[in-house]
Amino acid sequence: MILFDDIEMFSSGTRGKKIYDLPDCELLLIDNFIGKEEADLYYTTLLNQTSWHEYEMPMYDKIVTAPRMVSWYGDTNRPERKSNPNWPKELLTIRKRVEGETTLKFNAVLLNLYRNGTDGVGWHSDKTTSTNKDMNIASVTFGETRMFRLRHKFMKHLPQIEIPLYHGSFLLMSGSTNSYWEHQVRKQQRMCYPGLT
Repeated sequence: MILFDDIEMFSSGTRGKKIYDLPDCELLLIDNFIGKEEADLYYTTLLNQTSWHEYEMPMYDKIVTAPRMVSWYGDTNRPERKSNPNWPKELLTIRKRVEGETTLKFNAVLLNLYRNGTDGVGWHSDKTTSTNKDMNIASVTFGETRMFRLRHKFMKHLPQIEIPLYHGSFLLMSGSTNSYWEHQVRKQQRMCYPGLT
């Protein structure tokens, strides 16, 4: 028996716009980038209408199933990524808003579905090409608040950064951030509702 809708449990952040002052890093956070009512709609639509799939990835000397579901959309079809060039109108609207805020252009999106507390993504930097080392990575979060963590790859004395990503929040990693920092969305001990990035 369901006593309430999960979207009633989601909260929007109240920090406004914040630029982080960190070495080798350009990091921008905007809480409530998408308001609660609109974020609820995106959450429900993307959760239920996206063609989610599991994927396998190499880890040390074996292949494992990643602990989350994904869906990839790009301006061109990339069969190796199970890419879909037919963007849903909701994603096109979100992309337009992100590009308007940042004055940057984005040609692909990887949707991540963290189904519950046992889903996450370990420490990593996003893969880049040799011609695009300083890539821009934009992320909009819907659903349950998840903790986004960063650590410097080389300056081990720097403390790890923890940023709660609330329903409707926007995070932009740009400049040399991806070259010098790793990030993760940690698994949680408690059970939680789904979250999308």
